[in-house]
Amino acid sequence: MRLFVAITLPEQILAALERIQQNVPGANWTPPENMHLTLRFLGEVNGADFQDLMPALADAAVPPFEIEIASVGHFERRQIPTVLWAGIRPSPDLQRLQAKVEQVVRSCSFPPESRKFSPHITLARLGESDPLPVRNFLQRNSLFAPGPARVEGFTLFSSHLGKGDPHHRPEVDYLFEEPVY
Repeated sequence: MRLFVAITLPEQILAALERIQQNVPGANWTPPENMHLTLRFLGEVNGADFQDLMPALADAAVPPFEIEIASVGHFERRQIPTVLWAGIRPSPDLQRLQAKVEQVVRSCSFPPESRKFSPHITLARLGESDPLPVRNFLQRNSLFAPGPARVEGFTLFSSHLGKGDPHHRPEVDYLFEEPVY
């Protein structure tokens, strides 16, 4: 089973992201139902490890907090744009959550993440897209800011590949609780 841990996004953020997904010929736009903020990709996981991980992830809970989209950008390979994304404003709360998820995952005998956490939402994968429309997309959306989104939990997803877009299925939702004073 192919797994990842992610924050789901509220409808108003998904709708705002969907509105900017245009005018880049050749872009494979991410459907709103597949948009999320990945905290940790796990890859292929066997049944026993999945059974160990499910209850352990509850230990990664933190108090609710807000995130905010603050930019659009792209990843590239050999100076060719490969992915368009919406970036998340730096947040100590988000960093804390991601670190706790990483700690739990490692305690369940998964190898450490080799890449630095770069919080983003994938908007599109680019094949042989012309760099000019990509540049225009980035300029046109340089002030994109749909407002804050409250994070009240995260989800362990399975990802099923096939023809077309992958299908992401929530396996377990981990909801945060408001602290009681």
